[in-house]
Amino acid sequence: MNSVKISNMEPQNPFVFLINILLDLYIIVLMLRFILQQVRADFYNPLSQFIVKVTAPVLNPAKRLIPSVRNIDTATIIVVVLFIIVKIFLVALLSGYTPSLLTLLMMGIRDFITLALNIFIFAIIIQAILSWINPDPYNPVTGVLFSITRPVLQPVRRWIKPIEGLDLSPLFAIIGLIFIKLLVDNLFAMF
Repeated sequence: MNSVKISNMEPQNPFVFLINILLDLYIIVLMLRFILQQVRADFYNPLSQFIVKVTAPVLNPAKRLIPSVRNIDTATIIVVVLFIIVKIFLVALLSGYTPSLLTLLMMGIRDFITLALNIFIFAIIIQAILSWINPDPYNPVTGVLFSITRPVLQPVRRWIKPIEGLDLSPLFAIIGLIFIKLLVDNLFAMF
């Protein structure tokens, strides 16, 4: 009797899983702090306070060493890219591959841009879903979502007005963000 192979998947290294989960979560929180600073979110919001407290041990020393450039928090950008590079390097090592420094740097920059775009995309999707259920406007998450999505949706809303009370600007903003994400992926395809 022939045995049927149910799965072609190789077992995943548990250390790769652990590194991916832990570093990805912290990288997302670092990126959220960067985005919240850039959009000038309310830092008295409890969610913003949580993000500041969790990221302060890493970012405060970096901010003392790396100055901001034209109101852009370069220290946070560098720290996020470094965390991404460390994650990629550790996962590559555990997988038996040693990437070059240039490859790590380019992948770090690509992943930084992609993560920022993904955060905007998911924030817009979540805000659109929440708008259907009429959430509490004083909820801390609602305030953070509004702060994140406002700089993306505001310019789109100038061009695309609601039709019969239906706001299509989130849809067009998401299409634009995905288009930019695909451009970035194609630009960095060689790495």
